[in-house]
Amino acid sequence: MGITKLADLIRIAAPDAISYKDISDYTGKVIALDTSIIMNQFRTAVPKLNFLSPMTGIFFRTLTFLEHDIKPVFVFDGKPPGEKLAVLERRAETAGWGSPNRSGAASSQTKECLQLLKLLGVPILQAPGDGEALCARLVSEGTADAVASEDMDTLPFGAGLLIRQLNAKKDSEVIEYSLPKILEKLKLSQEEYQEARKLFLEGARTVAQELVWTEPDEEGLVQLLCTTHHVKEPRIRGRMVKFREAREKKRKEREERKSGPSRQMRMEDFFRVTRKRKQQMDGAEAVPSKASKKT
Repeated sequence: MGITKLADLIRIAAPDAISYKDISDYTGKVIALDTSIIMNQFRTAVPKLNFLSPMTGIFFRTLTFLEHDIKPVFVFDGKPPGEKLAVLERRAETAGWGSPNRSGAASSQTKECLQLLKLLGVPILQAPGDGEALCARLVSEGTADAVASEDMDTLPFGAGLLIRQLNAKKDSEVIEYSLPKILEKLKLSQEEYQEARKLFLEGARTVAQELVWTEPDEEGLVQLLCTTHHVKEPRIRGRMVKFREAREKKRKEREERKSGPSRQMRMEDFFRVTRKRKQQMDGAEAVPSKASKKT
């Protein structure tokens, strides 16, 4: 399913629909994440640690989101629709692991990741079918501000704002796609994504629950990652210390901005320092540098 080479089509025909951001631009935003995509990324990146890599990867990445006051919502797939089985087969082959889950029943690894996310204190949603469809629905109904996924098929599902490369890497440039701008430029309506729209409407039957974020349970995390899966405890403890320090620093900065005396504005307060970015489109063509986003 999906539109072949959609990212290339948008880059060439609707470049104004693409923005380049920094992770800090999403402070205070609710971001829906297609968890299956994230787990597959970590499986592929570290195949020798097939079981453990998604666990540790999600642990570190989620803490990075929370440090930036991003509110992640992790969405899990239900039973995949028949239209998506071919896509899942290709992903499984690329990653070098077995056949994809056709029944929708949670695997042992998925259950472990569910437990991990609960200990991290972030909300979890179970989709009746395709996770991408529910992610898009959360954005369309205003429950979430954007979907974070590497899969461009999220746009045909109706996600008004898709962000890619939202990860824990330093200086990573986040790519943002605006669906309204894409549709306007390509002179399409969402209805013209017929098959994806059908799946999107099927996913809309789920009633969204109240989303609640709580404090991470450090002792529970140590028990799961260190005692059960033998991750070195200083690695987990050290990351939690860094997380608390970073969050406290940001809290103090917010308080100073709200209650502190006015100060002379510096040039850096008006303009974000950006690096020039070049892309190749039928030769060398410059792409606008990152734009700041008011949050």
